[in-house]
Order: sequence, then C-alpha cells, then structure tokens
Amino acid sequence: MEHLPPPAEELALLDRELVRLDARRVQLLNRRAWLLSVLQQQAAPVPPFPVRHATGPYAAPLRPRGPGSAAPPRSAQNVLLSLGGLLLIIAAIAFTLVSWGAMGIGGRSAVLAVVTIGALAAPAVLLGRKLSATAEALAWPALVLTVLDAYALHAVAAPDTDGLVFAAVASATLALGWTVYGLALGTLKLPLPAAVVAGQLPLVLWAWAAGAPALVFGWALMVTAAADAAVALWGKGLGVRIVAGAGAAVTGLIALLLGLTKSVTADGPLSAVAPGCLLLAGAAVALCGAWWARRELAWIAGALSGLAAVAAVGGVLRAAVVQDWSVVAYLVCGVLLLTALRAPLPRHTARGVLAAAGAVIAGAVLWAVPPVGAALLGPLSLLTDVWAGAPGGVRAALGASVPWSGVPASPVVLAVAAAVLGTAHRWAKVPVGAPGAPGAGWRGGAAAGGLCLGWAALLVLPASLDLGYVVAVVAQMVLVAALLLVAVRGLPGAPSAPLSGVTVAALVCALAGAAGAGVLSLAAEAVTYAVFGALLVLFTGAAVRSGVTAVRAVFACAAVLCGIVLACAVGASLGLAAYEGAPIVLAVPAVTVLLGTRLRGGPVGTSVELAGAFGGLVAVLMAVPDAPFLALVLALCGVLAAGTALRPERRKVAGYLSVGLFVAATWVRLAASGVSAPEAYTLPVTVPALVVGVLRRRRDPEASSWTAYGAGLAATLVPSLFAAWADPDWLRPLLLGVAALVITLAGARFRLQALLLLGGAVLALDALHELAPYVVQVAGALPRWLPPALAGVLLLVVGATYEQRLRDARRLKDALGRMR
Repeated sequence: MEHLPPPAEELALLDRELVRLDARRVQLLNRRAWLLSVLQQQAAPVPPFPVRHATGPYAAPLRPRGPGSAAPPRSAQNVLLSLGGLLLIIAAIAFTLVSWGAMGIGGRSAVLAVVTIGALAAPAVLLGRKLSATAEALAWPALVLTVLDAYALHAVAAPDTDGLVFAAVASATLALGWTVYGLALGTLKLPLPAAVVAGQLPLVLWAWAAGAPALVFGWALMVTAAADAAVALWGKGLGVRIVAGAGAAVTGLIALLLGLTKSVTADGPLSAVAPGCLLLAGAAVALCGAWWARRELAWIAGALSGLAAVAAVGGVLRAAVVQDWSVVAYLVCGVLLLTALRAPLPRHTARGVLAAAGAVIAGAVLWAVPPVGAALLGPLSLLTDVWAGAPGGVRAALGASVPWSGVPASPVVLAVAAAVLGTAHRWAKVPVGAPGAPGAGWRGGAAAGGLCLGWAALLVLPASLDLGYVVAVVAQMVLVAALLLVAVRGLPGAPSAPLSGVTVAALVCALAGAAGAGVLSLAAEAVTYAVFGALLVLFTGAAVRSGVTAVRAVFACAAVLCGIVLACAVGASLGLAAYEGAPIVLAVPAVTVLLGTRLRGGPVGTSVELAGAFGGLVAVLMAVPDAPFLALVLALCGVLAAGTALRPERRKVAGYLSVGLFVAATWVRLAASGVSAPEAYTLPVTVPALVVGVLRRRRDPEASSWTAYGAGLAATLVPSLFAAWADPDWLRPLLLGVAALVITLAGARFRLQALLLLGGAVLALDALHELAPYVVQVAGALPRWLPPALAGVLLLVVGATYEQRLRDARRLKDALGRMR
C-alpha cells in the first residue's frame, strides 16, 4: 500500500517544492540572458550578476563560462604595445648598425635626432591624453634610442676616445638624463629603474679604464652600493626601490668579497689595513641600510654588517699573530661584537648583529672540534697493543690523527666560547624589552653549552701542551669526578622528575670522559687498575647518591662495565689465556645477581642485571676458543641464571635461560670429549626429565609442554642430530628419524606444542641429511633452465593463491597457539 501523508504535511511539502522550482526558473532565465548578451557582443565579459545556486534535490552547480580562449582587453593591449615597441627597437638597431654608412653626416644626425626627440616626446603627449599604457610601451624604445645615440656619438664625433672611458661618461649621462626624464613625466614606471641600472656602471667602468687594482674596484663597487642603498631606502616608487636594492646587494657583496680576499691574503698588519677599511665601509653601509629597512631585511643587513666588521678588524689582528692563532683573532672580534648589543640599535638589526657574532663563534668552535675528537677517539689505537708501556707524552698515546703541533689555540677557542655562553646564561636576566635580549629559554641551553665547551677545552688542554701521560690521565679523572659531582648535585628530588639541560650535559660529558680516560689507561697495567678502580668507585657513589631512577640506572650500568674490565684485567695480569680468564669475569655477573636480589627488581635492578648478563656474554665469547672452558662457563652461567630464577618475578625468563645454558653446556662438553654416542650420556638425563614432566602435567594440566618436556627432549635430540649428520652410516639417522616421528605424532595426538615442534624439526633435518646426496645428483642431471622455471612456477602458484596461503598460515598459527 502507498503511504499518503496527512493533508497538512502534504501541503507543506508542495510549498517547499514550488519555492525550489521558482528559484531554479530564475536561475535559468538569468543564464539565458547572459548567453544572449555574449552572442550579441562576440566577447567574453565576466557576467555582471552573481550566480545563485538553489538548494535541494533540483539544484545544479552552474558556472557561467565564456569562450575561454579570448584574453582580457588589457592583456591584449599590453601584448600589442610590447610587440610594437620591440619592432621599433629592432628597426632602430638595424638602422644604426647597417644603414648608417649609406647616409651623410648631416642625414645621420638629423635622423637620429628626430627619431630620439620624437620617441621621448611621444610618451608626454600620450600621458596628456590619459593613454598611460601606450606611453609606457613607447618609453622603453625611447630609452634604447638614447643608448644608440651614445653609440653613434662615439662612432662619429669621438672615434679615437677610449671605449671604456666613453662608456663610463655615457652611462653616467644616461643615468642622469633618464632620472630627469622620469621625474619630469612622473607616472612612467620605466625611466627611473632604468636610470638605476645605468648608474651601476660609471664608477666600475672608470676603474676598469684606469687599470685600477682590486681594492679600487672594491671602493668603486662600495660607493655604488651606498648610492643604491640610499635610493632603495628613499627612492620614488616600488620598482625603483627593488632595482636599487638588488643592485646594492650585488655590488656590495662583490666589494666585500674583494676586501675579504685581500684581507686574508695580506702579508702583514699594514697591508691588511686597506682592505679592512673597505670592509668597515661595507659594514657601515649595511648598518645604515639595516637601520631603516624592514624586519627581515634589517636582520640580514645587520648580520652582514657584523660579519664585515669582524672580517675587517680580525684581518689586521690575524696578520699580526702566528698563523695557528689566526682563528683566535677573529674569535676575539666576534666576542667584542657582542658588546654592540648594548648600543641603541633597532631590535631586528641587533638580532642580525647577534647572529653574526654567533656565526663567528660557532665557526671558531667547529675549527677546534677535531682535536677534541682526537683526544677522545685517539686512544682507540691502544686496543691493538694493550699494556705496551706508558708513553713519554700524552700525544704518543693519542696517535697522529691530527697535527698536534698546529692546534695550540684549540683550548683557548673552546674556553672563550664557553665563557661567552656562561655570560649569556647570566645576561639572559636582562628584561625582555631590551633590544636583542634573548628569552628565558636560552638560559638552560647556554649553560649546558658552556659546560660542554668548558669540558672540551680542559679535555684537549693536556694534548695541546704535550703534558706527561700520567698527568693527562689524572687530569681526565679529576674532570670526570667534577662532572659527576655537578650531575649528582643538579638532580631533582623526585625519582621521575625531568632533568635540566646542565645536568644532562654533565652526565653525557662525564660518561664520554670516563670512556676516553679508560681507553687511554690501557697503555700501562698499573694505570688501568687505577683508572677503572677509581671509575668503579665514582660511578657506584653517584648511583647511591642519585635520586632519579633513570640516572641511577645509568650510573649502575657504568659501574658494572668498569667491574667487567677489571675482571678481564685480573686474568691478563695472572698470565692466563683469554678462555682461562673467562671464569674470573663471571664474578661480576654473580655480584649483579646478588644486587638484583637486593634491589628487588625495578628499573635499576633490571639495568644492573642486564649489565651483568652482558658480562656473562663477554665471558662466553672469551671461552669460545677452548671447548672445555666454554662448557664450564656455560654451566656457571646456568647456575647464575638458576639463582636468578629463584625470584618469582624472574622465574619464567631466567628459568628457561638456565635450562638452555645447562643443555648447551652438556652438548659442548660431549663434543669436547669426542663422544661418538651422545645418547649414552643424554638418555639418562632425558628419561628422568620426561618422567618429572609427566608428573608436573598431571598435577598442573595447564603447565606448558615446553616447561615439562622441552629441556628433556632437547638434551637428547639435538646432540643426536649433530651426531647423525656426521655419521656416514644409516642406522643412527634411521633410529633418530623413527624417534622424532614418534615424538611428532605424540605431540599431534595430545596437542603438545613442544613435542610437535621439536620432533618435526629434528625429523625434517634428519630427512634432509639423508636425501641431500640424491637431491644433488638429481639437480646435476636436470637441465640448467629447469630449476629457475620450477621456481617461477612455484612463485606463480603461491602468488595466485596468496590469500589462501595467508589464511592457512593463520590457522596453523592459531592451532599451535592453542596447544600447551
């Protein structure tokens, strides 16, 4: 049955539909009227009415479109005027260069004079009739004609005059004439920018004509840049200012580059004064421009002014000092530049000057960084010759990674930079309204940076002075102790509170310095014990005093690592081989196990136990060359893991680990003893283990099959598998395969994951061993193209049934996950 609404509701629906139809009708009528007007005018004006879209189901988005290929009238006019002016210029050039010789002197002068006067007068007449576009189009051919007049004047009236001199005079005259012409007409946009362009040439051409040296060229460019800057700041019209600003940037930068080149290549202070004056003049021009420029331009001009001033004064100081200290000369100028911030400069200009000073200081610090890296990483060369004897000087222990004789100024540079950051840390208290004053967020960064740079200066100081080896080691240890003290005192009281920048910097520098001092101490045995013993005490004390959990964990791990190194050193001092000293190293993991029990887990206890586990790994790697010692070390590690498993929170992970270590120790011991029948030793262990597993499962049906049967099965299956692979006979592989098949079927029957996976893996590897010779024979008899073809077919099949294979894999994963 069809649903009919009540009369009142139906009446409301009809009224709304009629309103939509009326709106649509009005829209279509407006569209029709506009299309008729387009057809009548044969043009594409923008419709003078807004297109209003109706709402509802009858609304359609209509956008009035005209013939899109037609261009607006103003654009077409500009194109026609530009093409006309270009044709006139081409004709004038062709007349001047080609047809000039066919006329007499009077005719030539008359033609050029008439054409030029007419071209210059036409824009004025057109402006009077308010034809500005046409006047603008005729103005630039007129300006080009004046250039041709200058060329003609040189060719006729002054052919013997030097071309560069005449070009300099002509460009100055043209610049002046175009300026007067542009100011007289007023509304024309082209003459004044053209005058600015012409004004770039007179001084440069004059210097070129005179054969002047580079500095004179620089002064010519600098004077031009100053004039351009004045025009850019106070010139008439946006186009004039843009052209003048671009000219000032180009000419000023070229002049500064010339001055900088002469400054850095000067032989003495007196010869560096002249380029310094040029650079100072450039700094003054840039500073004056920055004073009245806008924000971004003021910042750039202020930075350029500061860099030019540093280059000027620093160039003179550089020529007066030894070459190795030349960076210090520029650094001092950069530091002195910071005092300019107290001057009443505009804010953005002051920020630019501050950026210039920061760039100078940062460049000096980058120059001083390589010696710091050499001081930290240079001792790594001692790892190939440990305890060869203490060298006479610290430079011998650091290697020849950098020319130490050429970097005596590195500590000075780093110390000055650290002092600047320290001063900035205190200066950040200046009120925010002060010009160029940094915000409060700078304080932490400045303090952290100053601490890092001060540490780097003290770190590289012994090498730069070539102090004795012992003195250098003691200095580094004192530095590490001081940094640890700063880090511990700067820690907050809450265990999870955030760290300050100074604390993080002190912590990182202390760890890096400790690593460098530890590696440096490997040159002598006594120094090694002294350094790592002191580091062990320092890190242990810092861990005890620290209240922040993360920092305490870091210090505890560092102390454990120092203990591992000391344990390795004890074995080496006793004259033991590396594998013989492995059991001594396990003393450190044993202590960490006890500490883990004392700390009752937590982040710190976990970190200590992981560091101890790393010590156990080091011991295992040391014992690898000798199988009996490897079995012993694995067994001892198993004992430590079993001791850790006594704690409830570590029982699961440590329990599995201890079982695996004991089984691995058994296998290694059997292999080391040359046992050809490992089953005689493994079955007496496997059978009781399986019985215990059965009893465990009866008491706790939810217990995992890996816990109940995994260790017992692996104790026999894995050694038997290795023996079967090395056995040329067929009986052992057959018996192993039958046993593995039985275990696999039992796992499938009783849904036990450990039996299914262990038995299946051993069965597959055993079958692979037995079938490998036949597979090799078959592969050798097949054509060479067949294996790639089979591989391609396999990939096609897998790709075609990819989704099905994924579903099968998920089902298999779910089935294995449901097993115990």
